[in-house]
Amino acid sequence: MISNYPISERKACKIIKVPRSSYSYKAVVKQDDVYIKQLDQLVQKHIAIGFWKSYHRIRRSGEIINHKKLYRIYTAMKLNIRRRSKKRLPARVKQQLFQPSQMNEVWSIDFMSDALWDGRRIRLLNIIDDYNREVLMIETDTSLPTIRVIRCLAQIGERRGLPKMIRVDNGPEFISAKLDMWCKDNDIQLIFIQPGEPIQNAFIERLNGTFRRDILNAYVFKSIQEVKDISQEWIQDYNYNIPHKSLKNKTPIEYRLNE
Repeated sequence: MISNYPISERKACKIIKVPRSSYSYKAVVKQDDVYIKQLDQLVQKHIAIGFWKSYHRIRRSGEIINHKKLYRIYTAMKLNIRRRSKKRLPARVKQQLFQPSQMNEVWSIDFMSDALWDGRRIRLLNIIDDYNREVLMIETDTSLPTIRVIRCLAQIGERRGLPKMIRVDNGPEFISAKLDMWCKDNDIQLIFIQPGEPIQNAFIERLNGTFRRDILNAYVFKSIQEVKDISQEWIQDYNYNIPHKSLKNKTPIEYRLNE
């Protein structure tokens, strides 16, 4: 209208009923990239950091920004939604599965799961000596936290001494700070296999397969005590009566006593 008729901007806006402020408005490009990058770096480094700590950190770095503007960016990035942090495992170096030359040089421990007749889930903690494949303990219960694992290891240590090394996977009970501290107090080295590489713990994986085939898949258990009783009988038979080809066709106990 202004270009075609000799009228002012004010009159043109009044005719078409458009506020002059809307007509004159020019969109401002928001320069948020710098703050998005800063917030992303803070969240990556400090998992539990909140908005106000992020705001003050950015201000202390020399950036002058209004807290309302930063909060708009913060919510747009959905950082106001509670974040679940992912546990970070330290790098696991591939460890060669070697044959120990003496008793109590390396123990391997691992968990198994099964269910009773009434549907209750149970867990089993298997512990063996890699030197002669001797089963040192099979502990069974509905829950076996780290404290229970430490107690089992200590019980075995009372009757035969503790090992120089313990080979484990990356389960939550094994990466616990409590187990790490207990091992350091007893001069035991924890050897972690690489995630997704059970073959690196082959000695106990083979035991797990044999135990599942002979016991867990063969019986229906009505109570935890039944599992314990039958497991104890199986351990006795396994250690004293079953020869192993890798042990020169000797049983675990024969190999330990004669070698």
